[in-house]
Amino acid sequence: MPTSSKPDRVSAMYSIIEQVKVTLPLYEPETFICGLKGSCMGCPKKLLEMVDSELTYWEAAMHRGVIPQFDEIRRFGKMCTSVKRALQKNGLLA
Repeated sequence: MPTSSKPDRVSAMYSIIEQVKVTLPLYEPETFICGLKGSCMGCPKKLLEMVDSELTYWEAAMHRGVIPQFDEIRRFGKMCTSVKRALQKNGLLA
């Protein structure tokens, strides 16, 4: 019976980063506007800037040879999931 191997921590983080780049509208202009009269729940602009900042940090850190710890991978994934949920509530994602 073949056993499936789990990805190493760097591969797991790169996988999350690629999913985020495909799923979240990080660099689309319509996501960098504020809602009218406070109609948005969580500022999409600030949330996407936060994700982009973390994403850029991890890409650079792993390029330098830093290996993310399990809790850092979990925290980054959880943050991205929360941002995706907020964008869906604001109608920016389907």
